[in-house]
Amino acid sequence: MDSFPKSRLLRFVERAVVLAHLSRFFRLAIHGSDSRSATLPEGHVVFLSLKVKKTTTYRDLVDELIEIPRIRDALNLDSIPVPSTLCKAFDRLEIAVWRALLNVSLADWPLSGVTGIDASGFERAHASTHYTKRTNLTIQQLKTTLLVDTATNAILDVHVTTTRKHDTQIAPQVVKRNEQSIAALTGDKSYDDQKRRRLARDHDIRPLIKHRKFTPLHKAWNARLDSDLYHRRNMNETVNAAIKQKYGAFVRSRLWSKQFRELVIKCVVHNLERNLVISYEGGECL
Repeated sequence: MDSFPKSRLLRFVERAVVLAHLSRFFRLAIHGSDSRSATLPEGHVVFLSLKVKKTTTYRDLVDELIEIPRIRDALNLDSIPVPSTLCKAFDRLEIAVWRALLNVSLADWPLSGVTGIDASGFERAHASTHYTKRTNLTIQQLKTTLLVDTATNAILDVHVTTTRKHDTQIAPQVVKRNEQSIAALTGDKSYDDQKRRRLARDHDIRPLIKHRKFTPLHKAWNARLDSDLYHRRNMNETVNAAIKQKYGAFVRSRLWSKQFRELVIKCVVHNLERNLVISYEGGECL
């Protein structure tokens, strides 16, 4: 069995294990050594990441682990956890830990500094279309804003809200949290706001956002925009589409706090997989 090359799944697990080791330090820093979250086994971080990657349930994930010995060896498992254990681990690992791990997943990335910001919607529940029409039921989506490095398609930050908050209100929070990683910020016309442009310039960030065409002056400003850099914002839409296609355009959790957590985990898993593609591009990777 050792003569077989490493699969992409095995490489993913090995990188997730490294990330899981770091999670213990974050849990200790956030909660202290007596916290229940701090005492969680590191393998739980890997299990939860695998669940999102494979878009499966806890029970099916446990069944697969029983039949995959190389993955068990990579995780150094003495026993297979029961599904309820993984469910409780998801409840106890707070979003602050996953946000910290999202930052750590970018540690060895060759980031370009040219970023794109865009929002997309994720469904909050599974429901029959026929049922929703008959009952006039409206299912509100989670508005998810991603900050993406346009050269590597790495997710730098994520903002999630259940409200109809406008893009110009969300962008400042994202920019302030990530000012060290942003050299240029690209966005569509929904982010057109002079206060936000001044905020970006105050943080030495070049705003590449098209103006809404209210006057001929706005058209002239748009014509002077660096088109090569501006059109790199399309990578943000590519990342949104890839996450929905690979990990699902919905969240399974019912509580909004767990829904936020689930979306952050999707971003962590996306970064791990993108890191594999970049690290082994041109090499042997199944």
